[in-house]
Amino acid sequence: MSQRYLLFSCLFAASFLLLETHPGYCQKRSLTAGAAAVNITPSAPVPMSGYAARGLPSTGVHDSLWVRAFAFDDGKTKACIIQADLIGFSFEFVDEISGEIEKKTGIPKENVLLAAAHNHGAPSTRVYGEEPTDNLNTYINDLKLKLIDAAVRAYNGRVEASIGIGKGKCTMNINRRARHAEGGIWLGRNPDGLCDHDVEVARIDDKKGNTIGLLVNWPCHATVGGQQNSLITGDWPGSAARYVDKHFKSGIPVGITAGASGDINPIYGPGNDFNEINAVGLVLGEEIVSVAQKISVKEPGSIVCLREEIEVPGKERSASRMPNEKIVPGPPVKLRFSILKIGPIVYAGISGEVMTSIGMKIKEQSPIKNTVVVTHCNGSSGYLCTDAAYPEGGYEPMVSRTMPGVEKIIVDHVIALLKKI
Repeated sequence: MSQRYLLFSCLFAASFLLLETHPGYCQKRSLTAGAAAVNITPSAPVPMSGYAARGLPSTGVHDSLWVRAFAFDDGKTKACIIQADLIGFSFEFVDEISGEIEKKTGIPKENVLLAAAHNHGAPSTRVYGEEPTDNLNTYINDLKLKLIDAAVRAYNGRVEASIGIGKGKCTMNINRRARHAEGGIWLGRNPDGLCDHDVEVARIDDKKGNTIGLLVNWPCHATVGGQQNSLITGDWPGSAARYVDKHFKSGIPVGITAGASGDINPIYGPGNDFNEINAVGLVLGEEIVSVAQKISVKEPGSIVCLREEIEVPGKERSASRMPNEKIVPGPPVKLRFSILKIGPIVYAGISGEVMTSIGMKIKEQSPIKNTVVVTHCNGSSGYLCTDAAYPEGGYEPMVSRTMPGVEKIIVDHVIALLKKI
């Protein structure tokens, strides 16, 4: 009997060990979480990004820019989400920052999600090859230190925590692929076009029920401010975050990431009217607060991280935006998929400007109910378009660096990763 018992015990222990090492193993563990915010507003005039026609550097600051970091540890796996009020980051930039974070916190660099709000009212990060200046070089060097500092502060400030998610709607965004009288499709407002209006809010609470931070996702370009504006601003993400922050007495980091919004703009702008920026921020902020207050934060959950990098066929910039332009093959383009599951929520990070229908397909096909698509995440692969967009023409397929067929590749690879959790 004792030998049988010993054999059974050994087999049970071995099977438990195999289960625990499986990526999808979801034993509930105690979760600790921390959040931190660091000001990243430039102190001197710098080149701005997002509009090629805006050649002069910034002339002042309208409102501050921030990086917000959220660190998690379930006792076995460490991870971090970093959101910044900037336009984007190159793969090289991301890898440098995540590598330094790993050295200082022990968070594996593959478990760091660095996401830009794709803010067009911010300094250049040279992700689109803008020419450097002395002020910009100084700013970027300082920015790197601040991004790392935010992650370290969040990690060192961890407390026992739980996380929950809620969903709302905000219709201040609209499909921008509009028909123009001179032919073809250009940037405008298309009320009949597909548009994801989901506002996804994750709330992180400590064990006393105090909110540590909010992670928000909404699919929309941060382009209420246009090329006429030369003042540094967080655009609508900054305005919405300020509104939400006022409703939490302790003041908390509110990180707003961009959903699949390659073809989605705000209903206002691009222009130079900060009333319009604040109008989008107000309406979105009201919805965030409403959703956040209704979230049931109960389970701590465990952490699962997966990452995959692939190369897809590339194309050269098309000659024009007109329909049925000839597609010329170009160098292959790297795509990076970063998956982070925290308790009941999974963040699917994609390194590019993903059209809204691609993001919606991922959410519809995901085996996990609370799937949040985060774009401009861990690198920059440019516009990632639907197959239907290429023969239609328009800005997005014109400047895209990837060939038709990337839509299926993205959906298939992300869903395959989600099924491994």
